[in-house]
Amino acid sequence: MSDSGQDQQHPQYKDDRQLVNQLLMGEASDYHLAELARLMIRYDGFPGARDIQRDLQKALARWQLTEAELFAKTRAIHQRGDVYRGLGRGREDWS
Repeated sequence: MSDSGQDQQHPQYKDDRQLVNQLLMGEASDYHLAELARLMIRYDGFPGARDIQRDLQKALARWQLTEAELFAKTRAIHQRGDVYRGLGRGREDWS
């Protein structure tokens, strides 16, 4: 039986850490808002990557948004359908 209190390493941690660093320094562009929302969904309830989870909350606070406001904004951004156009993302990455 495994120890349920032990933090896990997320397989996307290295790339996500770099992106979170960009979010902490960047402006609240459509791309950054979409990425913040995507990462918040990814790490919601994840048993580990506590530093990323804290920093996602810092980015949200820095842009003076609640989680509900962020998700409302990103729904509108995704309805337009152009946030990832031209970025070379040939696959969706929601894991």
